[in-house]
Amino acid sequence: MHIFGIGLHVLIATFFAIHALRTGREMYWLFVLFAFPLLGSLVYAVVVWLPAARGTRVGRRVQRSALALLNPGRELREAQQALEATPSSGNHLRLADALLADGKAAEAVEHYAKAREGVQADDPEIEVRHAHALLDAGQAEAARDLLQALIQRRPDFRSPSGHLVFAQAVAASGERARAREEFEALIPGFAGLQARARYAELLVEWSEFAEAARLTAESLKLAQRMPRHARDLNADWLRSLKKSAAHAQRLLPADS
Repeated sequence: MHIFGIGLHVLIATFFAIHALRTGREMYWLFVLFAFPLLGSLVYAVVVWLPAARGTRVGRRVQRSALALLNPGRELREAQQALEATPSSGNHLRLADALLADGKAAEAVEHYAKAREGVQADDPEIEVRHAHALLDAGQAEAARDLLQALIQRRPDFRSPSGHLVFAQAVAASGERARAREEFEALIPGFAGLQARARYAELLVEWSEFAEAARLTAESLKLAQRMPRHARDLNADWLRSLKKSAAHAQRLLPADS
């Protein structure tokens, strides 16, 4: 991606170079950043910038993502070790998040339950992640019930990702009409293509091919108007939409 003719990776390297100068870092960082602008920025972020920012929630989250990119499996191993050393609710939560990210939803469910004991019992963000794990583990009704209780307890709480999990859980529980209502309420304000792709998959599964064709056509037009970096971030969902579109078109009645 280019901004005013300058590569985004160069702008990122410049940002980190300014940070290095302002914080009195060694001058060799400037060589690393500009000689290898993409890799150098990633190394600087992990080694210098993120440790300074990890006192914040966003900093910790970004650090975990960067480390996962550099060393897949590291966060899961370290989370397991942390829990063995100190079996706290915070370490149960860290391990649950790592397990869910690693596709081990059934194991994550157990640790989310333990993480929610005590002071974090009513944390809505943790409840959403717990419901996500339940859904991925094949416990759709439990996920639906957990989020339904959250909605009743905290009607002011807003979470697009939680709403998507709820809509999927309702659909997986066999409540088609309610699932339709949830997806149609969710999609207009949902950033990205994931909600649209999930709903299109369901419409094809329900043999509602005309509606699936309409939704996918609308979504693919929306994707064309997205900036390139947004399309890259939504690449998996874009492929899913194209697959659903092809399936729906193939199975539409001839007179549709």
